[in-house]
Amino acid sequence: MNILAVGAHPDDLELLCAGTLAKYAKSGRKIYMYHTCNGDKGGFNKTSDEIKRERELEAKNSAKVIGAESLGGDFEDGNVYINDKSKKLIVELIRKCNADVIITHHANDYHTDHINTSLLVAEANYLTSIQNYKTKTPYLNKIPVIYFMDTLGGINFTPEYYVDISETMELKLKMLGCHKSQVDFLQKHSNIDVLEWIEISGRYRGFQSGAKYAECFIQKVDWPVGKSKDLLP
Repeated sequence: MNILAVGAHPDDLELLCAGTLAKYAKSGRKIYMYHTCNGDKGGFNKTSDEIKRERELEAKNSAKVIGAESLGGDFEDGNVYINDKSKKLIVELIRKCNADVIITHHANDYHTDHINTSLLVAEANYLTSIQNYKTKTPYLNKIPVIYFMDTLGGINFTPEYYVDISETMELKLKMLGCHKSQVDFLQKHSNIDVLEWIEISGRYRGFQSGAKYAECFIQKVDWPVGKSKDLLP
């Protein structure tokens, strides 16, 4: 089973589903971590190119922690749009990764890049199985299952599934710690200690589900894809 996680910015997956990705990795699944944006706006006193290069390296270092493959950076920060070009890009991504499960943002999240990433993945996913929708990689004979990950702060999100990440919480913290530039940026810009934030969020979702730490998800269900058996780890 191949797992494709699609976040908007290079640190979003670490914030919202890295514990689950680590569990998948421990069970031998192939993990792809794709960020739509290159992260070029997330910094102070640096050029966009400098920030972009720094964040690409941070994303690769984070993915290495669990043996995942880091991909992405096809959009500038703030410029994720839904059009023919972007849909083809995401269809090709899903096909190339031969994804069985896709984890991405929920459309109720706070940031336009998060929202449009969610909508883009949802629109592209069905097209991956259409033979005459041409991309470099041939069409899939399946429609991957989409799980929406928690929103930042859990706002406007009612979980359906919880994944116990008690055994992988340290890996999640290590992965987010690889994004040092963003730990610093979010502290300066938003007065948020993100390492503390994921500790609190993980404990809260764990409290809800009877675990020490947890991450939560909602499955995208629409015709012709019905409710699947639980494919989360």
